[in-house]
Amino acid sequence: MTSSADPLSDVLASLHIRAGSLSGLEARGSWALRFQVHEHIKIGAVLDGSCWLSVDHAEPVRLEAGDCFLLAARETFALSSDRSTPHRSAEELYRAADSRIVQLGHNLAAEAQERTLIVGSSIDFLDTTVALLLGGLPPMVHIRAGTPQAQAIQPLLGVFLDEVSAVRAGTSGMSDRLTEILFIQALRAVVAADAPDGTALPGWLGALKDPRISRVLLLMHQKAGRPWTVSALGAEVGMGRASFAARFKELVGLPPLVYLQRWRILAAGQELRRGERTVAAVAAQWGYSSESALSTAFKRITGISPAQYRSAPVDAVIARRADWPSLPFRVPTASGTRAASPDA
Repeated sequence: MTSSADPLSDVLASLHIRAGSLSGLEARGSWALRFQVHEHIKIGAVLDGSCWLSVDHAEPVRLEAGDCFLLAARETFALSSDRSTPHRSAEELYRAADSRIVQLGHNLAAEAQERTLIVGSSIDFLDTTVALLLGGLPPMVHIRAGTPQAQAIQPLLGVFLDEVSAVRAGTSGMSDRLTEILFIQALRAVVAADAPDGTALPGWLGALKDPRISRVLLLMHQKAGRPWTVSALGAEVGMGRASFAARFKELVGLPPLVYLQRWRILAAGQELRRGERTVAAVAAQWGYSSESALSTAFKRITGISPAQYRSAPVDAVIARRADWPSLPFRVPTASGTRAASPDA
């Protein structure tokens, strides 16, 4: 696994993800839908009209045409035309739908009602260590239409609509690629943004904005096999051991050497998947003194041995969030022309 000059690119290149089927919602008049807890990341874009997005424990956000959004797993959320209309169950609506674009409010005089058109999909991590690295995503990311991240997506919004409007050759592959692009742009938006109170966003992605901690992350990725110590990592960016360790944990959410070990396991797992080298050779490359040392660390972090990881189908290695050990991300199975609920 070759490291880039950018830790985010390294992680993106290592993502084992499964993108869900694209689906759409076309709503008119007054409407409100509540979606139950979803065990994956939800991605969406407003193609036409506007609506309110409400996530538990956060202020509602007004979405306009061209806006995109990302919702972290384990959150209930609601989409609505206004903040006073009673919510109905989104799951019931999607189960009853017979197309990939669900229609709501079309019993009204259609031409007299404002239309809101939303497309969405989902992301599941298929690798434990990547899920842990990206576990600091905020509950909601709003990418406004005028931002560089959203502008990069604008030319694709028409393609999103085409893909949910009909099933054609290559639909599944196109859906996956579009969802992945939207996901990457959302991550870029997280890195570029500050929290509403002006402070840096917490977690690994927010840490990329700190020049010294970002430099250390880059060193860890480029030279993961070195026998790093906390003191040596701090010295690389002119910080003492204690101040560096505290700052790293504050921003990343993990002690430096814990993060390093998880990155090593992720990188070693990539090498094992290729099946071209022995476990002992992979262990030596990524800083482990022996095959047994790698095996012990690998099983502690992923729950399975290197040999099991190498031979298991990739879909069988479903990521578990660090703080939700009993709730793995679910691999979406929706396909065909039937609409998949954003909670499916």
